[in-house]
Amino acid sequence: MGSSVAVRCWGAAWLVVVATHLGALAAHAATLADVTQCLLAPLLAAALVAATRWPRTAAVRWALAGLGASFLGDAAPRLLAGDGAFLVMVACFLLAQVAYVVAFARYARRSVLRTRPVVLVAYGAVLAVLVGLCAPHAGALLVPVAVYAGVLTAMAVLATGLGPVGAVGGAVFLVSDALIALARFVPGWDLPGQDLAVMATYAAGQCLLAVAVARTGRRRAVTAVPARPAERRVAALDNVVPLVVAPRVPA
Repeated sequence: MGSSVAVRCWGAAWLVVVATHLGALAAHAATLADVTQCLLAPLLAAALVAATRWPRTAAVRWALAGLGASFLGDAAPRLLAGDGAFLVMVACFLLAQVAYVVAFARYARRSVLRTRPVVLVAYGAVLAVLVGLCAPHAGALLVPVAVYAGVLTAMAVLATGLGPVGAVGGAVFLVSDALIALARFVPGWDLPGQDLAVMATYAAGQCLLAVAVARTGRRRAVTAVPARPAERRVAALDNVVPLVVAPRVPA
């Protein structure tokens, strides 16, 4: 099976599972929702693996590590209850965010950190408002929540270095986790369709980040190869195949 065909197959499977998961949430089918949520990260990781070829870039490897930690964050808390489950989820997704930060840090010079530092004010404001809203009712969980929020915001900032797709993916992922925090710690928070909003933004954010990593890895593979001989240039162009909906970059 060709790599591009494999990417389409894994991508299609992921889309089916996302649709099934959101439908299960809407129908309050808890067991189906649990099972499909645990499949989201592995299927996306499989698509990213299929979309890239050895030797994979460090960004791809770290992104795969982030998806692995995300799977643990989706699955492990189901074995626990109460604050224990929440702390395990935060710990697993903290590892995921750290992996994404490491993956995206190599593109920091192309991020808003260097290109538009004034935008950092907006990210800082979002972080301050989120922690400020959660702090009065977080109790002993305030420190881990604040640390997670800081790393999550750093991930979103660095994701801008992957281009518009990465920037949107990081921002959407930030929204998803912010909704979880607000529901957990802000009394009276009652967003209609809260669970659907959380999971839709979570799935979209993860997918967009994976697509951005694949695209950026492809551009680096192309520019890293000398213009001669022609055979090597063609090989580099084919080093990374498109992920899900990512178009091939012109030679």
